[in-house]
Amino acid sequence: MAALAAMMLAGGAQAAEHEVLMLNKGEKGAMVFVPDMVKAAPGDTIRFVPTDKSHNAEAIKGMLPPGAEIFKSKINEDFSIKLTAEGIYGVKCTPHYGMGMVALILVGNPVNLEEARAVTHPGRAKKIFEDLFTAVPVD
Repeated sequence: MAALAAMMLAGGAQAAEHEVLMLNKGEKGAMVFVPDMVKAAPGDTIRFVPTDKSHNAEAIKGMLPPGAEIFKSKINEDFSIKLTAEGIYGVKCTPHYGMGMVALILVGNPVNLEEARAVTHPGRAKKIFEDLFTAVPVD
């Protein structure tokens, strides 16, 4: 009976999958991730879908929590990653980074907030990240 109860509780705590579309045009303009801000729990999976051609998802150096591994998908390919380390993950589309094609993923608590904010970005990405950081909850 105890084993059955434990299995039922574990089933309620299943990890979620969050889908992020990579688009040439969205509500916020050209070359965007939709959504560009994802709030996830440790163990959740983020799935990047290249709805339009010539996009990928790459972690931004300096915008990863301690213990997280850098990742980079191939152009035009679906890519899924399970995020287990708590903190902020900055993501860019390699070819469209300067055009502002970036996203912010918050997994659990923003333990690396100051480090992630300190990273400099080219072109329009700088303004997009400034806006995205306003949505990060601060204690």
